[in-house]
Amino acid sequence: MIKLGVPSKGRLMEKTFDWFARREVHLARTGSDREYAGEVAGIDGVALVLLSAGEIPRELAAGRIHLGVTGTDLIHEKLPLWEQQVDPVAEMGFGHADLVLAVPQGWVDVDLTDDLDAVAAMFRERHGFRLRIATKYHRLVREFLREVGVADYQLVDSQGATEGTVANETAEAIADITSSGETLRANHLKILQDGLILASQATLWRSRVADVNDDERANLRALLDRLT
Repeated sequence: MIKLGVPSKGRLMEKTFDWFARREVHLARTGSDREYAGEVAGIDGVALVLLSAGEIPRELAAGRIHLGVTGTDLIHEKLPLWEQQVDPVAEMGFGHADLVLAVPQGWVDVDLTDDLDAVAAMFRERHGFRLRIATKYHRLVREFLREVGVADYQLVDSQGATEGTVANETAEAIADITSSGETLRANHLKILQDGLILASQATLWRSRVADVNDDERANLRALLDRLT
């Protein structure tokens, strides 16, 4: 069976089901909301695997699922060599969000990453420790800051409400996912003008490492022909 991994709950699951249904592949949960079981109708040889969006990159990279739906941000963050492990099949047109670098609105002279680099150097000289940037996306943020030449900083892990870390004085800046920017503005933060780290959306990915026999290869081809 070709294993298709999709998000297991919420609007991302609903929109994924709708996207497939428009292509005459019908996905559905079976059992109770607490059960991670599902079924596929409209095409043969495909099994539905319900996972969290954050688990899908790992399962694709391990070859335990053949196809999976998850955000660009999660693939790029969780799979350092993602191009060798997965291929993008189709951008799905929902789940849009940007990973951005934001600083306090009160930093009136900081609008660009060059300004942040200068502030970071002054911050360390004044306070004796590096400027803290709270994020869940350590690898992507580190690569971005290296490319733009910001060096005097430290990343602070944030698995909760990242936007609140500046107000709580556990960080001086943040890098986080946003769709509208409203939550950032509500927390008195502004996005740097050149602070877009990654534009993300829900995407269908194919594992490059999952084993397939001849029958599965034919089923996979039939499914992809339907979807693309």
